[in-house]
Amino acid sequence: VQLQASGGGLVQAGGSLRLSCVASRRIFGLYRMGWYRQAPGKQRELVADITSGGSTNYADSVKGRFTISGDMVKNTVYLQMNSLAPVDTAIYYCYGRSGPYHYWGQGTQVTVSS
Repeated sequence: VQLQASGGGLVQAGGSLRLSCVASRRIFGLYRMGWYRQAPGKQRELVADITSGGSTNYADSVKGRFTISGDMVKNTVYLQMNSLAPVDTAIYYCYGRSGPYHYWGQGTQVTVSS
């Protein structure tokens, strides 16, 4: 089972993108889904995640600009990114957790030009 991420691309500073992620096959028991990102030369960092109960968590650097939403039953998670800045340039990976298992997407490139 894989998570399939899409929606990345090239955008000018101040622009918006919406990332989407869906499981290739049904994953039962997902209780958390979210997004990480990795910029060149940097460690992968959590951007935002959401639980099956609807609780959300954001990195300080994206609060007020990014919004995460998702449906654990449908195995989907989205990331609405507004007011993008060059520092947001990275590969964005979606992930999900079900019990002790972690699932990852292949990553989608987001590039923000100044």
